[in-house]
Amino acid sequence: MSVELKKSNQQLLNQQNQRESNARSYPRRFPLAIQEAEGVYITDMEGNRYIDCLAGAGTLALGHNHPAVIKAMEKVLHDKLPLHTLDLTTEVKEQFVDELFSSLPVGFQDRAKVQFCGPTGGDAIEAALKLAKTATGRQSILTFQGGYHGATHGTMAISGNLGPKKRVQGLMPDTHFLPYPYDYRCPFGKGGQEGAELSATYIEQLLDDPESGILPPAAMIFETVQGEGGSIPAPIEWLQEMRRITKERGIPLIIDEVQTGIGRTGELFSFEHAGIVPDAFVLSKAIGGSLPLSVVVYDRDLDAWEPGAHIGTFRGNQMAMAAGTATLKFVKENNLSAHAKQMGEKIVQSLSEMQKNYPQLGDVRGRGLMLGVEIVDPSGKAGKDGSYPADPELTSRIQKACFDRGLILESGGRHGSVLRFLPPLIITEEQVDTIVSIFKEAVAASVAE
Repeated sequence: MSVELKKSNQQLLNQQNQRESNARSYPRRFPLAIQEAEGVYITDMEGNRYIDCLAGAGTLALGHNHPAVIKAMEKVLHDKLPLHTLDLTTEVKEQFVDELFSSLPVGFQDRAKVQFCGPTGGDAIEAALKLAKTATGRQSILTFQGGYHGATHGTMAISGNLGPKKRVQGLMPDTHFLPYPYDYRCPFGKGGQEGAELSATYIEQLLDDPESGILPPAAMIFETVQGEGGSIPAPIEWLQEMRRITKERGIPLIIDEVQTGIGRTGELFSFEHAGIVPDAFVLSKAIGGSLPLSVVVYDRDLDAWEPGAHIGTFRGNQMAMAAGTATLKFVKENNLSAHAKQMGEKIVQSLSEMQKNYPQLGDVRGRGLMLGVEIVDPSGKAGKDGSYPADPELTSRIQKACFDRGLILESGGRHGSVLRFLPPLIITEEQVDTIVSIFKEAVAASVAE
């Protein structure tokens, strides 16, 4: 009887390179094949163990293979429940909606409706845009520089990253980009509170200018913390201003909670930091408990859709709904939002201390466990706002040095010069200490090269 030998990392990576499209991205920065995963750790085919601070780009709120999630999945299988239902309802689905709606801010719970979308956050963003356009009869969309909302034609059109757009024609028209309050690289060259106030003033005057060139908008959409844009948190006062400005002008406000949602920023939903309620918000990633699921939650006043206005074959993923219910319950019952806030503050404090010795750490920022460190060249010429030029080469060296030491960190932001910390919300103080220790070693080694 032949025994099949376990393949090595390189063998599987070679197969992937030969057979998978050139669009693959993560294996280029993390050359490993995963054998098993548990909690905050993944183990490759050769037994090397890594702390996963990527966590499925924020999908794994409870880490890999959490017992509460596994138990929920096993129950679906044991009870012979349907795995695929289109948009037909089941007890599993209604339990998910019950848990989701009970988590909403008071005052929104009784007005909420939910649309189950295709399995990706991008599809739910598309749905939210269609919903707003249908409800208002308008077509202009207000979005923000540095934002990221997906890789479909519509979501790419409202995202800031120019790279993917260069060779794709015919993106969604009538999209208008506004200045996001980016403290370190302020679009007005000011930064801080003044930069955020200028952004709000500019937007309000633009909307009231009869010759702005922009027709009355169907919606405004943004992330309260820009994720792929470099973990950039919008000031609380600015968020409140955006809600005031849109409400006074009858513009539906859509908040993209795909990465920020379910406790990631220190509140269950990131807009709760500002005490505001949007007209619609989008959830994906963590809401499926590690499985594909996305929804739009919105005020019933927007529900102008006809039957079939937004469909998708896999909008009835029952296993994901069960896993999502379990995740949402666990996050709330164990107050993981507060834990994320506490662990995030601990990481920020340590990284801020490192800045004193390493000016290459130009900015440390974020909210909760959605953090970023912008890597810069301090020998370069500073801008008007005091920011130094981005250093993508040093960023890559630090990222690789972290990986070689057992820590997986994603990069993003302008010029790919921001290293992002997105660990599972269950991370412990001891694990945080290990992360910071590895990062410090990696920075020291990389700067010395």
